[in-house]
Amino acid sequence: MPRPLPRLNPHVTGLRCVRCRTVFPIADYFEGCPACLSHHMPASLAIEYREFPASMTCLADWQVYPDHPTLGEGNTPLITLDGLAKEIGVRTLCLKNEGANPSGSHKDRMSRFVVQRALDIGASTVAAASSGNAGVSLAAYAAHAGLNCVIVTTPDMNPNWRRAIEMHGATLLATETPERRWQVLADRARAGDWYPATNFSVPPVGSNPFGVDGYRSLAFEISHELGTGSCTDILVPTARADLLWGIARGYCDLQTAGLVKERPRIHAVEPFGRISKVLAGEDYRANFPGHSALTSIGGATVTYQALDALASCKGSAVVIEDKAARDDQMRLARCGLYLELSSAAALSGLRKLVVQGVVASDAAVVLVGTSSGFSEFQPFTHPIALVG
Repeated sequence: MPRPLPRLNPHVTGLRCVRCRTVFPIADYFEGCPACLSHHMPASLAIEYREFPASMTCLADWQVYPDHPTLGEGNTPLITLDGLAKEIGVRTLCLKNEGANPSGSHKDRMSRFVVQRALDIGASTVAAASSGNAGVSLAAYAAHAGLNCVIVTTPDMNPNWRRAIEMHGATLLATETPERRWQVLADRARAGDWYPATNFSVPPVGSNPFGVDGYRSLAFEISHELGTGSCTDILVPTARADLLWGIARGYCDLQTAGLVKERPRIHAVEPFGRISKVLAGEDYRANFPGHSALTSIGGATVTYQALDALASCKGSAVVIEDKAARDDQMRLARCGLYLELSSAAALSGLRKLVVQGVVASDAAVVLVGTSSGFSEFQPFTHPIALVG
């Protein structure tokens, strides 16, 4: 039986630049807004909707592709952490456990729509520059949809992620430096050989806008489960801000539809000063080198969409040290939640923002736990005790 044709949401009217606000026809713009790019001010494009449903009864109606390949992603657990709330000094604290997605991270929300868009336009191969979660996720969804997949990475890739990608049948290519990955992806995407899921521009823009649109669903799920006005602050581990922007846009859309009165403040958690430096006045197109064990949110660049997300939801950026994240990774694990180190940094960010007075004692907070800790590769530091 022939596969049914994909159906773009009928309310989608084009793609709007997050910086200059120009609306472009529905198409694939792999390097962001053409107008801003021509002025050397790179900025992401976002799916533009004519209107939104009057309720959240059917969340699929809020998505760019209501019909799409699925492995059961989304509707991840929202876990109440009363003990930690009291320990840190906030009214309520929940964690959105994105590690419960099929491939173990939030990236599944993006991959489903990247793959559907590739099917829609007749592409045969999807590709990404990735050192981990994004590559595993795209490989899984490409395999499910019957597409070829190429992941461009570096030689020191975590062996757990490497095995997962290869098990899904994707092709792995390695470059000597992370930056070289982008050039390889750019060359093949511009030649029409690969349909890219991730950014390859320098300075960067966000990932594929059809994919980034999938992150809006976190806002819909959190709002649906907690109810109107019951969340004041959300903390998001952040690199190039695809997830941060998606959650912020989701709440903006809910407010436009009249389904929430106020948007929560959405805060970016980063491993060293990047976004925070830009908020203090530096050029977002600059390079911000740093070193951290928080590899999933590493990188030396900032995207304009990060600034747009924080401005739209009156958020802030907070820098977290490796030791604080390691301590909180253990603390969360002792609560039954084993998260990747970069994910656990959300809890460290909350501690810091409470001390700074940015997050108030009466706050109702949601941490976004972006990925499971089971994907991490760490050498054992002590032997298992022998018995018998």
